[in-house]
Amino acid sequence: MVNLLLVIVLVLAVLVLIGFVLGYNKIRRADIRVAEALSGIDVELTRRAALIPSLVHTVQTFATHEKGILDNVTNARAALTSATSGKSVAQRSAAEQRLDSALASLLALGQSYPQLNSSNNFLNLQENLADTENKLAFARQYYNDAAATLNRLLTTIPWMFVAPLTGVAEREYYQVPR
Repeated sequence: MVNLLLVIVLVLAVLVLIGFVLGYNKIRRADIRVAEALSGIDVELTRRAALIPSLVHTVQTFATHEKGILDNVTNARAALTSATSGKSVAQRSAAEQRLDSALASLLALGQSYPQLNSSNNFLNLQENLADTENKLAFARQYYNDAAATLNRLLTTIPWMFVAPLTGVAEREYYQVPR
């Protein structure tokens, strides 16, 4: 009788240990997926920021007296580059919003300068920016899906009992700049 009870306790202990290991690994994998998704956003933000100097140079060729707009775009690009090296999702989003606003002003110059709007270089840069925006939207969605999966794991039974031991915290969602 004691041997049977000892075997049952031992089997239960092994099952709990296996459950802990599986839960720990599942949460860590989800955390890594979130980090990879955030780096995907950074790649697209960096790609977009890399297009800015060419765009500024092209506009500068046609609209030399629009220095305020060009400086604003350059400063917004620098802020975005700085934000992608940090860990805060909110800082990335705020810097992206600032760059979006500056780019809107810059691209609006195409309406004021017909020769700029007909420039192949300007049109090509606009097309590249639009492509990057599409990729960035996908990267944001992928990140938010990964964050939702991780957050769900951290707050649902049975994983919530393992979560404090993993050192993984809930992740904030990426807010789309407006």
